[in-house]
Amino acid sequence: MRLVLASNNAKKLAELKALFAPLPLEIVAQGSLGVAEAEEPHHTFIENALAKARHAARATGGAAIADDSGLCVDALGGQPGVASAHFADVVLPVGEREVQRRVQDEANNALLLQRLQGRPDRRAKFVSTLVAIRSADDPEPLVAVGRWQGEILAAPRGAGGFGYDPLMFIPALGKSVADLDAATKNAHSHRALAAAQMLALMHESWHLG
Repeated sequence: MRLVLASNNAKKLAELKALFAPLPLEIVAQGSLGVAEAEEPHHTFIENALAKARHAARATGGAAIADDSGLCVDALGGQPGVASAHFADVVLPVGEREVQRRVQDEANNALLLQRLQGRPDRRAKFVSTLVAIRSADDPEPLVAVGRWQGEILAAPRGAGGFGYDPLMFIPALGKSVADLDAATKNAHSHRALAAAQMLALMHESWHLG
């Protein structure tokens, strides 16, 4: 069964291919099929993930899966939430995408620390919402949510990862996400938790595996 990933992110594609390896699925990125990115106008992860999945399914005429994820901080009422990737309003330099992402990440982290200054509650979670549908009009989307609990540090720690990883401390592991090796991160992450749920849902509802 072919499953179109509603993303053009090569790292996300590779990660999901590995996570869904137990099932008889061929996961392909929508970009390889000439499908453009969908709009993400909603205020919740589930609405944006469903919109992206329906967009990909409608454009390709088959099954699709989408992920919408971000950081939710308790003291900020769940912000930055769906706006995690563009939390800070910053002018990006012209050039390579990786350079732009690094500038945006640094600005996002600086703004997060600013907003949390003087606040004793540092609890936060990384959230991943996966939505899979058999067709654009599927009345029964499969929905899986993974939540990775942690705390926001007072300063960045660790040289790995990206985004908010240097600020997200995982008490259960005693390290920031940026201090974790790739295998450990992929085994415990919010996306891994969501993928495990989705595997079970696909097995039960779609009779895969």
